[in-house]
Amino acid sequence: MRTTFHDSLSRMLGHPSCNDRVAPDALSEVLQDLRLAGASYCRSEFNAPWGLEFPADEGAVFHFVAEGSCWLIALSGESLRLESGDVVLLPRGAGHSLRDQLNSPTQRIHEVIDREQLGETTYRMRVAGTGTRSLLVCCAVGFEEPSVHPLLDLMPEVLHVRGGVSHDPSLMPLLEAMASEIRNQRVGAATVMTRLADIVITRVVRVWAESRSEDTTGWLAAIRDPQIGRALAAFHRRPSQAWSVESLAAAANLSRSIFSERFAAVLGTPPAAYVARWRMHLAGTWLRTKRLTVSEVATRLGYESEASFSRAFKRVIGSSPSTFRQRAIVQSAPR
Repeated sequence: MRTTFHDSLSRMLGHPSCNDRVAPDALSEVLQDLRLAGASYCRSEFNAPWGLEFPADEGAVFHFVAEGSCWLIALSGESLRLESGDVVLLPRGAGHSLRDQLNSPTQRIHEVIDREQLGETTYRMRVAGTGTRSLLVCCAVGFEEPSVHPLLDLMPEVLHVRGGVSHDPSLMPLLEAMASEIRNQRVGAATVMTRLADIVITRVVRVWAESRSEDTTGWLAAIRDPQIGRALAAFHRRPSQAWSVESLAAAANLSRSIFSERFAAVLGTPPAAYVARWRMHLAGTWLRTKRLTVSEVATRLGYESEASFSRAFKRVIGSSPSTFRQRAIVQSAPR
């Protein structure tokens, strides 16, 4: 086998060569797939008293407190005190409100009079009271395919990372850079903010995932397993591939029997059932949010015919994909 100059130099320096290099862990691979497809952000300057209601959003929403403090109240009634340097992520875009005090009256965000569009996806909003000032970065983001991410499905409705106690030392400099951009509004701020939002959200998700290291069963435990995690990451990256238990076991470099036993022990379901359920979950999301036809979804998932996809969908979901799609359209129609 030919040895390259890079390989020789790597060995001299104690670094792994291209041939010896260990593949990244499966959690890192899955996090790489968590990419923003679009982001809009708002420089929000509030003087007390103030309160804003944010409707549910199809993407994720996060708020960063650059200066001051406020309360976040979730639809569940949970309230969180946010201080300067804190960031809060709502991974599934749950409706919520922000207020300077728990009892402050609120208004819907689209009813704020002092709003200005600074760019295509950049806004400024101000509530001019007479009290204490707070400066926030409020972002709404969408994600690239796959449109349903396994980590986002597992996360709580509200994820709070305190500025002073983050387990990721690189997170605070990123948030400080975001605060600087939002304060100074320099040329190109929208582009910089989008890039920063991408990194910040990924790292916030990682902080949460690492905080669950005590989990011994479930998806996070499975993705941390060096072999089961490798198979899971491969499947979630290419869900349209014709996966079988054999091909998943091969991705994990395990025998079929050992792989099946370990997979079921950690995830609580056999590999074939997991694959079928996740593919139909993904199909349902495409039918509901992307308004794809049944035929288009069947093609995306690699089915040879619409009929075979429809049978699989009904077996897992309990209704035909056409019925599911029509129901979603009716439910989302303006009333």
